[in-house]
Amino acid sequence: MFHLPLHQMFSLPVPLLEKIVRPIVVYLALILLLRVFGKRELAQLNPFDLVVLLSLSNTVQNAIIGDDNSLSGGIIGAITLLSVNWLVVRILYSAPRVNQLLTGMERTLIIDGMVDHVALKKELLTEEELLAVIHRQGFDTFNEVERCEIEPNGGFYIEGRKPSSEDSRQGELLARLDALGEEMKAIRARLDQMSEHKTA
Repeated sequence: MFHLPLHQMFSLPVPLLEKIVRPIVVYLALILLLRVFGKRELAQLNPFDLVVLLSLSNTVQNAIIGDDNSLSGGIIGAITLLSVNWLVVRILYSAPRVNQLLTGMERTLIIDGMVDHVALKKELLTEEELLAVIHRQGFDTFNEVERCEIEPNGGFYIEGRKPSSEDSRQGELLARLDALGEEMKAIRARLDQMSEHKTA
């Protein structure tokens, strides 16, 4: 008959204080590392970035739990992580300067259709990766983008260029010419029908 060792499930082989300190240290270390290594890891621009993020969770697992596989240890670790995150979020909310220091600032990559290569280099982004980003937003070329920023969370803000007044007028003129062309075709078709009736 199967006997469930409840004492093994809930006993802590690691001291409680160590169990609380480990997740806090790993949490703060990850925030610092992601801040140092830039926003592209969060943006997941290619498969390598995704592999790094997936591997991070496995890499730090043992650092968080130590030699403890107990149910109580897992619950304590989860509560500690959630509590630290709750505290950090509230500190960042009430202290914008600290938030800016920890999360960084957005960086402008494109202005008025021109790519800022210095900003790209600082974010370790290639033009091909940036082009793929704007393609996902429905733009074909950099010239169609008025402004593109990479945000602290790795997201991209992209604003399309508005057509100038000359471009708008030219577009309206071309549309009117197309409409006139269609009307001329309709008039010719009617004239052809009338001439056919007369000859008949």
